Amino acid sequence: MNKEILKYFPDKIKSVIEENVEDLNVEEIRIRNNKPIILKASTQEKTIRYYPNSDEMMTILQLICENSIYTYQKQIAEGFVTLKGGHRVGLSGSCVVENGKVINISYINSFNFRISRQIIGCSKDALKYILDQNKNEVKNTLIVSPPGTGKTTILRDIVRQISSGIKTLKFKGQTVGIVDERGEIASLYKGEAQNEIGSKTDVIENVSKSIGMKMLIRSMAPKVIVADEIGGQNDIEIIKYAICSGCKGIFTAHGASFDDIYVNPVLKELISSHIFKVIMFLNPKHRGEILEVYKFNKKTNQYEKQDEEEYSFSNLNLGVSDDIN
Repeated sequence: MNKEILKYFPDKIKSVIEENVEDLNVEEIRIRNNKPIILKASTQEKTIRYYPNSDEMMTILQLICENSIYTYQKQIAEGFVTLKGGHRVGLSGSCVVENGKVINISYINSFNFRISRQIIGCSKDALKYILDQNKNEVKNTLIVSPPGTGKTTILRDIVRQISSGIKTLKFKGQTVGIVDERGEIASLYKGEAQNEIGSKTDVIENVSKSIGMKMLIRSMAPKVIVADEIGGQNDIEIIKYAICSGCKGIFTAHGASFDDIYVNPVLKELISSHIFKVIMFLNPKHRGEILEVYKFNKKTNQYEKQDEEEYSFSNLNLGVSDDIN
């Protein structure tokens, strides 16, 4: 487990976590007021019979806010705080609402520490379908999976690769604009990306996709626009605007099949409009694994399932960024 995360806990909680973590590859630490501590890994979880009190909950809040809760009030109102290293802390409690908007969360009763892990090279299989080597560009792509199956992790590594370029493919880096609505892709901390997102990537976060995309397109002129978890009512027009502006787009959405995403009228319209040239489904049973890929065929006007053998990159090394201009 990343030891850096332990500095955000009072000494007693830190101690019991260290005593119980063993070889567990912890991805989440859930702290609830007067409830057992839960350590979660990808396939298992462990319950620690320690019950944090209200004072300890307040201490945690002070630590994650660097003893300046007021400074972090906007993040708290959004329900999470981003930590150095890209870790994120979700929180819940009593919401303070003004004019229909949450302006604060008081009496915090739960924390969910999500430990950031960047997996360099995990987009290797995905890139086989997304890159158009002949044109040195990417294809408009939708990556679909249920929550917690690795789509954001893969998306982040795709950005890293297409931004810096891939020497082995003679693929030159593209200017990428990320609308990081919840701060999960780049994980900006005081303006600095905590995750490796490539040398030609610009990020705007904590703003809706409809606002963020327009700002990036008008000010940063990206060749590729990226956003996580589309499906909101305003996403149709802004994605069409981005594509019509000459950008390529890579997006993710929740679902496990075409039936799932067709239930969402926004995704159904975008797919029916053939905005996406590639639709990729991740395996819900194996995190980060591609289950199926569909490519839009102009001749048949349909999405057709692709065979992996059709796409093969030889000598593909997707380790450190290559920085090809």
